[in-house]
Amino acid sequence: MDAFSTNQMLHHQSSRSRRDFLARAGGGFGALALQGLLQQEGLLAAEKSAVNPLAAQASHYISQAKSCIFLFMDGGPSHLDTFDPKPKVNEFAGKPLPDSVERVITPMGVSDNTLLESKRKWTRYGESGIPVSDWYPHVGECIDDIAVIRSCWANGLNHVGSVCQMNTGSILAGRPSLGAWVTYGLGTENQNLPAFVVLLDEAKEPPGGSRVWGTGFMPATFQGTRFRNGDSPILHLASPETIAQTQQRNKLDFLAQLNNKHLESRSGDTQLEARIASYELAFRMQSHAPEAVDLAQETEQTQQMYGLDQKNTKAFGKNCLLARRLVERGVRFIQLYSGSGSKWDAHSKIEKNHTKYCGSTDKPIAGLLKDLKRRGLLDSTLVIWGGEFGRTAMSEQGDGRDHNPYGFTMWMAGGGIKGGQIIGQTDDFGLHAVEDRAHVHDLHATILEAMGLDHTQLIYEHQGRPERATVNEGEVILDLFG
Repeated sequence: MDAFSTNQMLHHQSSRSRRDFLARAGGGFGALALQGLLQQEGLLAAEKSAVNPLAAQASHYISQAKSCIFLFMDGGPSHLDTFDPKPKVNEFAGKPLPDSVERVITPMGVSDNTLLESKRKWTRYGESGIPVSDWYPHVGECIDDIAVIRSCWANGLNHVGSVCQMNTGSILAGRPSLGAWVTYGLGTENQNLPAFVVLLDEAKEPPGGSRVWGTGFMPATFQGTRFRNGDSPILHLASPETIAQTQQRNKLDFLAQLNNKHLESRSGDTQLEARIASYELAFRMQSHAPEAVDLAQETEQTQQMYGLDQKNTKAFGKNCLLARRLVERGVRFIQLYSGSGSKWDAHSKIEKNHTKYCGSTDKPIAGLLKDLKRRGLLDSTLVIWGGEFGRTAMSEQGDGRDHNPYGFTMWMAGGGIKGGQIIGQTDDFGLHAVEDRAHVHDLHATILEAMGLDHTQLIYEHQGRPERATVNEGEVILDLFG
């Protein structure tokens, strides 16, 4: 008996009649309906991400923050001279620490140098009256929108390990960056720009290089994309004049066929998957990115607000303004480095060093906060300021300060954060976090919380182990939220 006169229809055989075609097609309609129902219930997340790993994903719960801007002061800003005044430091200036104060280990060993005077003048700003030094007067004007966390602490002593930990949660390289975790958890709302962008104000990369915005053991798709300095942040966007868009589209389609065929026998090759995805993103960016990075579209008043009209603030100001434009266009995570290459590292001449770098960031950061607020974007944008650690109260080389991971300051604004408050404190000399101590893992848990992600539930399975951004540690700093 012919196979097509029975109910057994082999998938590899061609349809020989309309009835045969409808019978086969009908068997698939139910699967389509089932797929739709499963997708509505979120049970096809794995299949969805396999097709487009950057597709927008549902957060664990409703949150105000949709995007994050991390302002990273590379090298370690002195909390004692910016947001955490310590009168005792000046009282004991030129003298050693009192015997009652626990000594700390620095890269130079156990330091017992005499204390270095802070020459800052402090002003209480806003209704909250939080003191901010004369190195950050413009940011001081925004203090009612800022929550100052004075009790941060970390594990690393040197820049490479400490920058790595503040970015990835570990002093050892090899783990995904915080931006990669956010991108993995939430995807992107804009398919025409990278989900995670990195902006440097100087040519040199931070300690650890691109690994600090990399993905570690995660697929490379979630890594940060570095935009360049200068008038063309994204290189090679324009196609040659001799190649029409339709011609380029056809070439990319053919290339995608070849690459996907190559990938079939190499499943799990995340570098190859990321490369394939990058071709499509690059094509879309040719149409959309030039407009996104065109700061000339901004009014002169807005450019001045960010300090683009001043030499010392122009570089970081351009990056702050670009960050706002990227947030408007749905970019999920943006990290700005000030003094890239550990330029904030003031082992000597801290007055000269911090005058320069505070001066180059003060007006741009304040401009960013004010601009986000006036556009209604601050509520949905989490802004973070800080470095890999703080500085010691003791002098080094006579006029500088050493590394201090035992107690330092960071601050957050927007994205559901309750501004105008101080969280935690350090001891009288700013050496140790002593109240409401906030480890790097606590900071990361809080940032993820603000973005709508539960750090205990944001999991990536790696070699049979459930990996989390906070390395199975960390507590959310609940007092930060209003």
